[in-house]
Amino acid sequence: MKRHFFGTDGMRGRVGEEPVTPETVLKLGWAAGRVLLAHGEDRGSVLIGKDTRISGYLLESALEAGLSAAGADIRLIGPMPTPGIAYLTRTARAQAGIVISASHNLYEDNGIKFFSSLGAKLPDDVECAIEAMMQKPMRIVSSAELGKVRRFADAAGRYIEFCKSTFPCRLGLGGLKIVVDCAHGAAYQIAPHVFEELGAHVIAIGNAPDGFNINRECGSTHPQTLRQAVLAEGADLGIALDGDGDRVIMVDHAGSVIDGDRIVYMIAAHRRRMGVSVPGVAGTLMSNVGLERALNQNGIPFARAAVGDRYVMALLAERGWDLGGEASGHVICLDKSTTGDGIIAALQVLAAMRESERSLADLASGMHVFPQTIVNVAINRGVSAREVVRAPGVLALLKDIEQLLGSEGRVVLRPSGTEPVVRVMVEAAEAQTVTELTEQLAQAVAKAAAEADVS
Repeated sequence: MKRHFFGTDGMRGRVGEEPVTPETVLKLGWAAGRVLLAHGEDRGSVLIGKDTRISGYLLESALEAGLSAAGADIRLIGPMPTPGIAYLTRTARAQAGIVISASHNLYEDNGIKFFSSLGAKLPDDVECAIEAMMQKPMRIVSSAELGKVRRFADAAGRYIEFCKSTFPCRLGLGGLKIVVDCAHGAAYQIAPHVFEELGAHVIAIGNAPDGFNINRECGSTHPQTLRQAVLAEGADLGIALDGDGDRVIMVDHAGSVIDGDRIVYMIAAHRRRMGVSVPGVAGTLMSNVGLERALNQNGIPFARAAVGDRYVMALLAERGWDLGGEASGHVICLDKSTTGDGIIAALQVLAAMRESERSLADLASGMHVFPQTIVNVAINRGVSAREVVRAPGVLALLKDIEQLLGSEGRVVLRPSGTEPVVRVMVEAAEAQTVTELTEQLAQAVAKAAAEADVS
């Protein structure tokens, strides 16, 4: 079934524009309630959590009304990282969990994504059933069957304790000075406490949300802010999350930025050193070739999925593996959590540092990063990004670049599943070559987008 609302990571867009409007979200809540109740054995509750953007109040109310109209009971969590909502959905035995967030986007955007009762992304057939239900007239259950709403008590405390439980109990973080950038997002009341309670001296930044500053010049999408703080404070390392807490980027004591690829590498390599089985690691088309080579040197197989954590998750399930991620900072440790979790991924790296008695910079040095440049070319809303990447001029240049690079580089051109942009990525041995080729291809994409907009 062709999807009209759900993308690679739920439903997302500009608030006030379809599909992120009160009317559509109300209908979505009703449709989800109808489908989830039909799939469940009993009338279990649906959890709703959100990040800190101002529109969360609006969308939460619309979802609440729609779910209640369908007869579903609701438990409101409030601000909570996306992986925390997945955890609470599973452990509270809820029918489903709903996250109101646009992840790493700025406050003008928002979105809705769902978790199943097992704390995993909803299966495709359930999402398709919800979309099909949205095409039907909205019929409200009788007054006696309307869903009830109540608050979820001590959600933050429960998730904090869960995060801490993924860190070896024989170890601690005493003596470490860590800067934690919460991106003014959902983790602002969670992440600092986790690291502090494990013994670290924590300097929290990006921890004063006002509804409008989420992800603004901070968090995992702007690691330079964390880098400056680490250097200014003389910290041992820094940890940057995104607005909903499922991504993590790190910075070492010297200010070097360590992306998701190297975080995945450090976790995998340390597990292999400790004698823990690592049957394979899943990445994406955008993962640096240096990750693949470093893992292979450690005798660890590597496979690529399409871009998006749901596709990494699907590949892990297919292969029976439990570790994977993306350069953007989505790191999935299925032996610890059911979904990508920025806090838990950072804790796995910190555990590797403590057990090996090595610095973050030393652990990361085992992976050579090939020069790689990613440029996001903005596409006006209403223009098909998929048509832009198929434009004759773009395809011709893409073919020339692929022939030039041969086996010594890679080029990836793809529409984003979460933003109105086309992502242009070039990777090769020489940084200058990467820069020049990326610029040429980005210009070709921008030209094709402008021509499509005019037509």
